[in-house]
Amino acid sequence: MKYRIVKRALAVSLAAAMTAGMLSGCGKKTETNEKGEEVVELVWYQVGDAQKDAPDVIEKVNEYTEEKIGVKIKVNNVAWGDYNQKMQVVINTGDDWDMCFTCSWANDYLQNAQKGAFLELDDLLKEEGKEIYDTIDERFWEAAKVGGKTYGVPSEKEIGSCPMWVFTKEYVDKYNIPYEEIETLEDLEPWLKVIKENEPDVVPFYLTKDYSAPTYMDKIQDPVGIEYGDDTLTVKNVFETDRMKSTLKTMRKYYEAGYINKDAATATDDKSIKRFVTKGDGQPYAELTWGKVLGYEVVASPIMDTQVTNASARGALTAINKNSAHPEKAMEFLNLVNTDEYLRNLLNYGIEGVHWTKAEPTAEEKAAAEGKDYIYDTKVKLEPAANKDYAVPYWVQGGLFNTYVLENEPLDKWNTFKEFNDASQEAPSFGFDFDLESVSTQVAGFRNVLDEFGKSLYTGSVDPDEYLPKLQEKLEATGIQEVIDEMQKQIDEWKATK
Repeated sequence: MKYRIVKRALAVSLAAAMTAGMLSGCGKKTETNEKGEEVVELVWYQVGDAQKDAPDVIEKVNEYTEEKIGVKIKVNNVAWGDYNQKMQVVINTGDDWDMCFTCSWANDYLQNAQKGAFLELDDLLKEEGKEIYDTIDERFWEAAKVGGKTYGVPSEKEIGSCPMWVFTKEYVDKYNIPYEEIETLEDLEPWLKVIKENEPDVVPFYLTKDYSAPTYMDKIQDPVGIEYGDDTLTVKNVFETDRMKSTLKTMRKYYEAGYINKDAATATDDKSIKRFVTKGDGQPYAELTWGKVLGYEVVASPIMDTQVTNASARGALTAINKNSAHPEKAMEFLNLVNTDEYLRNLLNYGIEGVHWTKAEPTAEEKAAAEGKDYIYDTKVKLEPAANKDYAVPYWVQGGLFNTYVLENEPLDKWNTFKEFNDASQEAPSFGFDFDLESVSTQVAGFRNVLDEFGKSLYTGSVDPDEYLPKLQEKLEATGIQEVIDEMQKQIDEWKATK
């Protein structure tokens, strides 16, 4: 009798299990980790070319995060030139995604937040994201606010805009050039002349179509904004400022003197071309990165004081889809990425022993870095062959301050970045967001005008006396005064609340 009861119980259990199996087959399969927790998959869109070894790295990531927090990720990489268009489609068509890279210059953070594509994160940051909220520089969080709400987790890196002149060290040494004293565009002139007269195979001032002349303004909606240092917050067209007019005349002078490559307005960067100086967007130790890319040593000097603007502080964020089925898990994952040393460096550099190995800092380095922040007991030695198969833009994934430094970098690199951020000045317009809805048509027209005239004017390829009035005429026809008036109205209202 007892045997028949047990047999019947087993049959009922088997039937129930089969029914549950058939029902679960109709929906999404549920996975659990060793702790018995449900494992959810998060879809993460990132800008940057797909890497050959990414599947292997993500497999390692998932092994770790499944057990740690019950999460695995699926990364969708989108090429640099395609990211804006692709993300517009993904967001507007309601595709299934959980997290995406966003910033001031790609997959526009402000506009997506304003139109409701991204989830408000303030409540999640009090719980699942409390650790990162308490750790990351509060100015990053201030910049992440749109209408008083937070819509993205910032990648902590350099916070300010720091344009620099980048000099080839070979010529700096050869002609004993005091590069650290060179700041303004005009300071370059005597040394451009030296190179032109003595180095016939060298372009004194090498520029490409992406070059923009030094601009002492927060261009809130290019070409409209607030000049640095202007506490009156007077909105201006950058091309009507005395400084820009003078700069364009100097650029023309240099172009006619033969200091600038003739194809500057259309050129893309050809690293085989010998150059004396060019312009770059800087940060501490940027010359090490530039030198690595170019294949020779460079030195750099800042053009102006570093300025913190909304655009610079929104240089890299990760947003969560407003319609994500797992917002808490997405925030828990982002918190882990930005606080967990093992996970962050796995995402950053790939698999230890395959893509990189640990390099021991010297005793002298350790002693010099003692007591400083963001110091780790290891450096990274990249494996050149394998690294080609996994080389990602680090700041797309998360903050940099919990990553190991490369073997040729100072052990206290991230402490220096922190000091750099602390010393960076806030532009008077920092914290102001322009709602362009009422003038969106006019703003959309600016791009065509700037594409037509900007590159040729910035590089000195055309005479500003002739072409600047043409640019101004087209901007006026597009409605630039209406944009200036609307921005001034909004910024006056914003100023009154400060």
